[in-house]
Amino acid sequence: MNKKKSKAGIYLALALSIVLFQHVSAQKMVFQDASNFYLYGKAANTPTPYHRVDTAKYNDLPPVVKQLLTNSTGLAICFKTNSTSIAAKWCVTDKKPANNMTLIAQKGLDLYIKKDGKWQYAGVGKPSATCNEFTIAKNMDNSEKECMLFLPIYDELKSLEIGTNEGSKMTSLENPFRKKIVIYGSSIVHGASASRSGMTYPNMLSRKTGLYFINLGISGNAKMEKAAARMVSDIQADAFVLDCIPNPSPEQIKERTEYFIKTIREKHPKAPIILVQTIIREHGYFDLSVQNNVKRQNEEATAAFNRLKDAGMKDIYLITSEKLLGDDHDATTDGTHPSDLGFYRMAEQLAPQITSILSKYQIK
Repeated sequence: MNKKKSKAGIYLALALSIVLFQHVSAQKMVFQDASNFYLYGKAANTPTPYHRVDTAKYNDLPPVVKQLLTNSTGLAICFKTNSTSIAAKWCVTDKKPANNMTLIAQKGLDLYIKKDGKWQYAGVGKPSATCNEFTIAKNMDNSEKECMLFLPIYDELKSLEIGTNEGSKMTSLENPFRKKIVIYGSSIVHGASASRSGMTYPNMLSRKTGLYFINLGISGNAKMEKAAARMVSDIQADAFVLDCIPNPSPEQIKERTEYFIKTIREKHPKAPIILVQTIIREHGYFDLSVQNNVKRQNEEATAAFNRLKDAGMKDIYLITSEKLLGDDHDATTDGTHPSDLGFYRMAEQLAPQITSILSKYQIK
């Protein structure tokens, strides 16, 4: 009996070893440099792949603007694979996390896979250090999948490798979006305070409309400087959305808005330019100073828009702030920056207005 038990134990151990070996073998990942695949969201090529703009061309940009443009918000790697697992290795900086952002949003990754013709959330890369390795999705079928991996919102991505099962295929996905629309704006455009990068409203707009949105959100610093006007106007785009009114003072809005729009118009004579009023700050319902400042910001933006229209400028539009965040006062993280709910509402409000305007120009 003891010999039989001993043999049975040996056979069981061998069987478990084989199963374990097969499992480990099946999970072996092969990593490839993500820069070999299509990168969505770029205005133009840059020496550093995950920077949004080559700021060396604009020496008079404020230093903080240059630094923020190294953040990879709005960018996504597009690829196809039949792998049953998708992993990533990536490095960011040692920048401290913001108090109104999740680590996943600030420094992590966000994977979407197309299902039944629509982009659907599939998993996140959770950061735990400056350099990270994480399996984002696993136990999938082996059919070919179209994937978009959105990059960190509020950090500089130093390197990125995407891992798939050994023996599986991985190829670049052609640009899945149409046309090019620039959104220049504040921390709200940049992505504060989405829980993950796919939840910023420009990224939602791209998935909702199928249009290509270039995110030039510059947290707290979209103040319409002349250098910024040159930078934006240099981009070859079909349309321009200016959601920058939250950042400048009312006086700066009065002084700079017309110059900024005229600079774009000079290089893009027929491109539609859409100016968006600032959202109402939720804490402004109690803080009367904030309430008055927001009111004046929107008044100055509207006045500048009307002056341009009265002077004969065509193809400019104004989107007002009503209902951008809803009316239940529950759509922000800190009274200013939208939560996922707030960004969802913004996308729901902006998508039909923007697409209606763009359809007049056969941008659809």
